[in-house]
Amino acid sequence: MLAEKDIFNIKSNEEFESLALEIFKFQFDNNPVYRSFCDLLFKHPSDINSIEEIPFLPIQFFKSHEVLSSTQPPQKIFTSSGTTGNVTSKHFVTDLHIYESSFKNGFEYFYGNIDDYAILGLLPSYLERDGSSLIYMVDYLIQKSNHPKSGFYLNNLGELAEAIQSLEAQNQKTILVGVSFALLDFVESQSIKLKNTIVMETGGMKGRRKEMIRTELHTILKEGFGVEHIHSEYGMTELLSQAYSKGNGVFESPPWMKVLIRDTEDALTLQKTNKSGGINIIDLANLNSCSFIATQDLGKVHDNGGFEVIGRFDNSDIRGCNLMVL
Repeated sequence: MLAEKDIFNIKSNEEFESLALEIFKFQFDNNPVYRSFCDLLFKHPSDINSIEEIPFLPIQFFKSHEVLSSTQPPQKIFTSSGTTGNVTSKHFVTDLHIYESSFKNGFEYFYGNIDDYAILGLLPSYLERDGSSLIYMVDYLIQKSNHPKSGFYLNNLGELAEAIQSLEAQNQKTILVGVSFALLDFVESQSIKLKNTIVMETGGMKGRRKEMIRTELHTILKEGFGVEHIHSEYGMTELLSQAYSKGNGVFESPPWMKVLIRDTEDALTLQKTNKSGGINIIDLANLNSCSFIATQDLGKVHDNGGFEVIGRFDNSDIRGCNLMVL
């Protein structure tokens, strides 16, 4: 019987692989969409002996299908942001407790106890719509931080600057979580130098500004905030886990999440470390949906397991993933 405690107590690669294979069999048996995809590839659990052999479901399926490995009704439906007219992804979450355990344990794995921090959210584009998994996570962290100045700041940048200066004066450890364009707006309108505050960008210009590469963005933010490093969070609507970068552009995953890289010309072939390609994610916390997802991001994995995100596929259809006709 699969148990949540097994997912969040993984201590070794062997334990990860063993549990991943068990979850693959469970989702093959209980997820009709994933089962159909595996059948099209002639992949059966009896043929799969390592995580490298597990089929990764193209992330576009979340736009056209209910990707579920559970018969329980969803407690929450998370949706992706999208421009007008675009179809958005829907992630049907049947057990919010697993999501909360994942992001809480993941945060504390990298940053320590939540209640040591004041948590400030600068996520206007996400707050302005319903169904954001990022807002759900940050709101939870704000509540658990139990600090009176923790909270969301929509477009009131002056009030946010005052809160940060007050927290800095108290030497309070603080995390400012912000979408990229809002952080840029902040440093253009406010003059502030930080000593006790971690600035964490979550990506996304959301049509508000021209897209820029992460190094360019971080250079501007480092100068604007007077810090040596800008942290980053990597997650998505279709996942229940997050990876974090502490400022060097290399993301680290919690023990129940792993990134593999696929060949851009052949989606069923994996690349070796230090070679770029499409990012495949194993997220064992995504137990009741699909734990094996082929994203539209490009990246590469380092020898130590850390990974970089270097862009996105130009076209919406990933080459080699033309089995979307289910």
